[in-house]
Amino acid sequence: MSRSGQASTYSYTVHGAGCRFVCGNGADVDMDFAADGSEAFDLWRLRRYGLSLPEPLDVTDEDLRTAVRSLQPLLTEVRPGWFQRSQLITSG
Repeated sequence: MSRSGQASTYSYTVHGAGCRFVCGNGADVDMDFAADGSEAFDLWRLRRYGLSLPEPLDVTDEDLRTAVRSLQPLLTEVRPGWFQRSQLITSG
């Protein structure tokens, strides 16, 4: 995979520990990757995404923090202000 290119309707750029995707409508999704390869994001990236939407959402960091924390156990705060999708265990 090259460090930048096109994937479906998204352009992407690999950076440091992550990747930034920009959709054709301008929506900007940026994430970092944890040591295990899972995706992680912080409130700055989430706010930037909201502002990049066709109808921008401008919310405070506290509102974002409250919203993200309300999604537990789906999301886990892996370090202060950084979140990733929880590993859900299913039994068979």
